[in-house]
Amino acid sequence: MAHIVAEPCFNCKYTDCVVVCPVECFYEGEAMLFINPDECIDCEACVPECPVEAIFHEDNLPEQWKDYVALNKEMCSPDMNPPCPVITEKKEPLAGK
Repeated sequence: MAHIVAEPCFNCKYTDCVVVCPVECFYEGEAMLFINPDECIDCEACVPECPVEAIFHEDNLPEQWKDYVALNKEMCSPDMNPPCPVITEKKEPLAGK
């Protein structure tokens, strides 16, 4: 099981979480971040760093956001065109957040 970035990150993209990730499993999409479930080691370092509480262990993901499991996996896939890049440094959040 892995951690999942869910709906609260949409149009937000705080990046506090990426700087504490020891395995660099965060990927940056246009409107939100994603965690590659194949790379996540479940260390939970990212969870308390997220100011909008958008990161959940897959087992604790609220029912209304279950689709984000597949979305995180899909958006981190090297088959994406164009692929989402790995993000390891803190950036400014999206405007308005």
